[in-house]
Amino acid sequence: MPPAAEMIFEGVISTLNQDGQPHITPMGFQRRGGTIDVAPFVPSTTLDNLRDRPTAVMNLVDDVRVIAGCLTGRHEWTVHPTQAVSGWRLDAALSSLELEVMAWEENAERPRCTLSIVREQQWHPFRGFNRAQAAVVEAAVLVSRLDFLPPGKLVTEMTYLAIAVRKTAGDHELLAWSWLLEACAAHPRHHLDTSRLT
Repeated sequence: MPPAAEMIFEGVISTLNQDGQPHITPMGFQRRGGTIDVAPFVPSTTLDNLRDRPTAVMNLVDDVRVIAGCLTGRHEWTVHPTQAVSGWRLDAALSSLELEVMAWEENAERPRCTLSIVREQQWHPFRGFNRAQAAVVEAAVLVSRLDFLPPGKLVTEMTYLAIAVRKTAGDHELLAWSWLLEACAAHPRHHLDTSRLT
């Protein structure tokens, strides 16, 4: 049998700014037992924070407003202080991983950071998979790449994702979707016509 693929999960990472306040942003990660790996871009606030203050919290959420909001300039989310490391966890987190930096693998574009899981806590139950939530996550990835994404691809992808949103979204998903549509419509390379995507 071929080796098992190393899955990449989508979370929301909270790192510490210089003033001790949280910097919150979506982040893919890989988990290996008691550690996780992340690869923040150069340059980025997350990268600077992890180098200067080597603790973080990975928040696992199903409230996609957080993911869409962070990508569209909405950064004010309710947080609580962590217990095992210096940091903040999201109130919206279903579960949280409190982390400490262990090692770096340097790279000019995306250094790889390995963090040990110091504490893991579940806060809310997982209610099941939802297609609209998955669609919002995929749309958020597209929005994060608007500067270099071909306009035709954006139209095709967003049109397909809109089907799941129309059929299965709740209020939170509809709001998150609307924020992402606004970002697509306002981007100078795309000016996406969103009238058929709501």
